[in-house]
Amino acid sequence: MSKSDRELFLEALGGVRILKHDRSENRPAPPPPAPRLTRADESRVLDELLLHEPETVDVQTGEELAWLRAGLATKILRRLKRGEFAVTDELDLHHMRAQTARQCTLDFIADCVRTRQSCIRIIHGKGQRSRHGPILKHMIAGLLPRLPMVTAFCSARPVDGGTGAVYVLLGDK
Repeated sequence: MSKSDRELFLEALGGVRILKHDRSENRPAPPPPAPRLTRADESRVLDELLLHEPETVDVQTGEELAWLRAGLATKILRRLKRGEFAVTDELDLHHMRAQTARQCTLDFIADCVRTRQSCIRIIHGKGQRSRHGPILKHMIAGLLPRLPMVTAFCSARPVDGGTGAVYVLLGDK
């Protein structure tokens, strides 16, 4: 006795069950929630901190800059001065007015933090042609320590601009 085609077909299907509808939903998983309000609050606090003019830093044209966030090992600053960290991006502030340079610096650092870059170079110039001294160098020296994402900074090696540029080490904050 041979089985009919229908019986053979049902036997081949085995444990398959009949669906009540003819379509399935293939939606991608929703993205993880982003703490937008927290980020907005942190940004507002940072903006308020930066509204006030930084303390006047008495920096001379050829003077080297160096700063390390409290609580960190001095070995980090020593390695930064030697150029042991790979510089992944740079910003050149030459010929900018202080206000424009300040905003460019803030935007640049925010972008670098967002793209997870850890070591950058900011070229501020030596201020030798300025009648009032190294204005951009003063601005950078006063601004960088106030930014929570800046871990350390120091004047660059001569090959990278010397006292006319700084290496900046960035953290997560």
